[in-house]
Amino acid sequence: MSAKKQNLPWALNDINELLSPEPLRMEMGLDRSDDGLLTVSVRTDLHGCKGRMLAWWFTFFETTQHIRWWHPHDHVAHHGWDSVWKKGENYIGATIRAVESLGSIPPVGATLKFNDAADFFDAEKLAAARADNQFSAAICAHIGFGDDVKTDKQGYPLDGKMLHITYDTEFGCVLRSRFLLGASLKEPLTELPDEIGFGLMKHCYNEFTYLSRFLPSIYYGEHGNDEKAPLPWA
Repeated sequence: MSAKKQNLPWALNDINELLSPEPLRMEMGLDRSDDGLLTVSVRTDLHGCKGRMLAWWFTFFETTQHIRWWHPHDHVAHHGWDSVWKKGENYIGATIRAVESLGSIPPVGATLKFNDAADFFDAEKLAAARADNQFSAAICAHIGFGDDVKTDKQGYPLDGKMLHITYDTEFGCVLRSRFLLGASLKEPLTELPDEIGFGLMKHCYNEFTYLSRFLPSIYYGEHGNDEKAPLPWA
């Protein structure tokens, strides 16, 4: 299920560069576009996890308890998926609403509507990267924050975009995350301070580090993708 593209410019790098596992000039940090939009870049090593497990997780979690496992400090409440979400099957095109904080920054509402990866990347480059197994999962969404999230006619939040892309390794996988923030603000340079970006950087690194510690057990215990758990002692 493909969703509408929104041509919001990423403040750092050509987004298609993320289709390659090779190092980038910015793996972790903040940058601004000329009009003040903020890009937050995060890199996290997920030991014992594979990209297929992360993609499956987005078809599994559905309660406040689940998201508190994911980040015991910052995740406050899960207010549910819409009817497009199908447990164990699909999250693309679905909308989720939750409440999260960023460390000492107080909790706010968050709305995410998930896209197909084809809506974020150049079609030919995406197909070539998939054919070469350069990445193992790409979770893409438009995002909005607050109690009154601005959306387009199809329900896609206008604040910004989120991307999580994984590269499988011998130890598990590497996760690169990108967030584009401030697209709905008149003056993002002044209305969206760097403090928010740094708080999001810590939040993202921590939540996926927490997730990596239990995701393989949940994945195999729930027979994710119909996989059987490997025996530690066969």
